[in-house]
Amino acid sequence: MDREDPFGGIWKLNPENSRFDPNHCPSRGTMYWERTSEGYLMRAEGTNSDGQVVQEKPQRFILDGKDHPVPDVAGVTAVMLRSTPNTIQVEARKSGRVVGKASYVVSGDGTTLTAAVSSEDAQHRPFQTVLVWDRQ
Repeated sequence: MDREDPFGGIWKLNPENSRFDPNHCPSRGTMYWERTSEGYLMRAEGTNSDGQVVQEKPQRFILDGKDHPVPDVAGVTAVMLRSTPNTIQVEARKSGRVVGKASYVVSGDGTTLTAAVSSEDAQHRPFQTVLVWDRQ
């Protein structure tokens, strides 16, 4: 691991150490974090509880602490910042109201990444989940 870039690389989901929302229970997952000039590009894929392979749309983390439109989600903006070298925080807003929060924290030894997410899913159901990922 590059100590200057604790997020970069490949991460595998550790389901045993994660806490899933009942409506969102992946059985496998992989995240790919790539450093960009603005922050990071994160790609994710996995297998849901029905055995279907799911590829998430790539997510850009623009770490400047300013509002940026969330692609494909009308009226939603996100503020992203790197509060410490090992922590990225995200807050999503719609019409001035917070509609989602996430934190991504890499452990001090660089071996795990914990993603805590609370928001609404596509069916407008609130959810909270904590996903633990192991560095590959």
